[in-house]
Amino acid sequence: MKSLHSILPHHTTQNKTDLTIGFIGNPNCGKTTLFNAFTGANLKVANWPGVTVEKVEGAIRSHNRNIRLVDLPGTYSLTSYTMEETVARNFILSGEVDVIINVVDASALERSLYLTLQLLELGKPVVMALNMMDIVLKRGMEIDLHRLPEMLGIPVIPVSARKRMGLDILLHAAIHHQGAKTPDPIIHEHKETFEHKHDHHQEFAMVYSDFIEDKIDQIIPRLQEKYPNLINYRYYAIKTLEGDHEISSKYPIDTQDIFPDGKNFEARIINEKYDFIDDVITEVLVNKERQDKLTEKIDKVFTHPFFGIPAFLAIMAVVFILTFNFGDFIKGFFEIAIDLISTKASDYLSSLNASPMFISLIVEGIIGGVGVVITFLPNLFVLFLALAFLEDTGYMARVAYVMEGIMKKLGLSGRAFIPMILGFGCSVPAIMATRALEHRHDKLKVMLVTPFMSCNARLTIYVLFSEMFFHENAMIVAYSLYLIGIVVALIVCFILKFLDRKGSLTNYLLIELPAYKLPDLHTVSIYVWDKLKDYLSKAGTTIFVMTLAVWALLHFGSNGFTLTMSDSFSAVVGQALSPLFAPLGLGFWQIVLALIAGIVAKEVVVSSMAILFSVVNANSDVGMQIFAQQLQSIGFNSLNAYCLMVFCLLYVPCVATLATVKKESGSFAYVALSASFQLVTAYVITFIIYNTAGTLFS
Repeated sequence: MKSLHSILPHHTTQNKTDLTIGFIGNPNCGKTTLFNAFTGANLKVANWPGVTVEKVEGAIRSHNRNIRLVDLPGTYSLTSYTMEETVARNFILSGEVDVIINVVDASALERSLYLTLQLLELGKPVVMALNMMDIVLKRGMEIDLHRLPEMLGIPVIPVSARKRMGLDILLHAAIHHQGAKTPDPIIHEHKETFEHKHDHHQEFAMVYSDFIEDKIDQIIPRLQEKYPNLINYRYYAIKTLEGDHEISSKYPIDTQDIFPDGKNFEARIINEKYDFIDDVITEVLVNKERQDKLTEKIDKVFTHPFFGIPAFLAIMAVVFILTFNFGDFIKGFFEIAIDLISTKASDYLSSLNASPMFISLIVEGIIGGVGVVITFLPNLFVLFLALAFLEDTGYMARVAYVMEGIMKKLGLSGRAFIPMILGFGCSVPAIMATRALEHRHDKLKVMLVTPFMSCNARLTIYVLFSEMFFHENAMIVAYSLYLIGIVVALIVCFILKFLDRKGSLTNYLLIELPAYKLPDLHTVSIYVWDKLKDYLSKAGTTIFVMTLAVWALLHFGSNGFTLTMSDSFSAVVGQALSPLFAPLGLGFWQIVLALIAGIVAKEVVVSSMAILFSVVNANSDVGMQIFAQQLQSIGFNSLNAYCLMVFCLLYVPCVATLATVKKESGSFAYVALSASFQLVTAYVITFIIYNTAGTLFS
């Protein structure tokens, strides 16, 4: 890359920009990886004015020009339904962008071309960056790189964002495509004979049926007469026919004779676009039939209206079997290491005649608190690996598709289930994913229920207490908690449907189901490492600080340092609040304190309890036995343990999630409402379980 361009120093970013290039593509197409390959570390990250969608910019110097690069939000289309779509479209139409680089996943070409056709209709110079060609080759398919640009009328440059191949050629094509007023020569052998009075096939890649083209010809003169300064009247005419709310309100014209029944032609235009995409795929993609047949066979089960949901539940059950069985096997090595470190540290400090306070801080506070959290890494690793595998194979998109019917009955689209699925990993990106929903009140409803989906942080609680009290049934117990989270979320959605007088305006789930593929090891490894890194980062910062805070509160009282925790300040607070939790089976001051600390991060519940009961390496077999004995000595049994796990599943989410809710909703009042609602829900459901399920745990 250095031979072609260099990263601009900070002061040069203030110079005149000679060229602005916008990067746009579907989510997970490699767009951001490609963008980062050009910009390196010289990035500016902010929000687009007035919205929470991230704006990422970079600057480079190439061909004696100052070039501004803008990474536009990942999107499947340029409608005005979501913030991402609106932001991307408005930026392109604003005139700021000179050239568009459309990053396309070559392995999902059919899915990507819909956005490409919309970009072409905007009338801006477009260059296609055909990414992930290696996956296409692995599947035994080929793409005709001569025929594809002929049919679209734009340069098509094969690249590898990950390997940084083809970047020089791509940038060269973008620079020289600046100012292109007309597409490159378009050669398309149409199967259908068109008799339209205007032959547009040499002008536009996407030419509609005579019916739609006649409508476009009716609208264009009216737009020209009323708005003489518009550029690209054809685009605005098409959006008018689609009934695009933003365009129709900004540029209204008389269309009563064009829409005789009051209905727009969006569905017909979409269908005709996909018909053209089918023609393109047929001509440029070789050996596609093999992959299609495989996908169809698998989808007969995974997308079946009856078998699809049981298949999803069965797959998640397998994930949990692997998480517990294989994860516990690896965990044994971590437990041995923690035991060794704890013993050596205690012996060494004792040999130095260190004070009991300092020994307690190191052994019980740091090693006992943070150490027990570290021992859950193998379980989390297996979970992250399984989820990454399911995502990269293309299965997770099927789950949203299958849930469409259920979500529609709840007043939402299947699109709403996507953030809920993400909630299995972490609630923060799940809440951010609600941006994809069309309407604000739908977004607020989904933000309210998404934290009920059990995130990976809660897994540490499930593993510890299910294995401690339920032994061979530990996996089943933990799996039941994930199911409870899903059921509670759906029930709340059902209730909100009847309380919501506006009703949902979201009717359809528009989602492309990608072809199945073997997971890319590099992609999977990045996903797993990012999740583990976040977990370790939390263990080294938030959890560490909270662990020390809990230790201090437990070892200091009115008389100073004490080894008797019942005399500490925290014991006074816990005992004062414990009567409120007694109806839930959680009326123990130690449990109350752990739950309060868990609001910072759910992992802190485990680390806090390890300190509260003075158990080092609580996740080991010996540690669990000691831990269980201490809990049983205060009257804490299997029913109490299950109620604790249910309450941790449903009560107030972590501080990071609450901060994200504030960012996405823009309202402290909504954050307070959300936290209060989740706390009340957790209280009610835990109360019901504790007072009705005693016989199951006797």
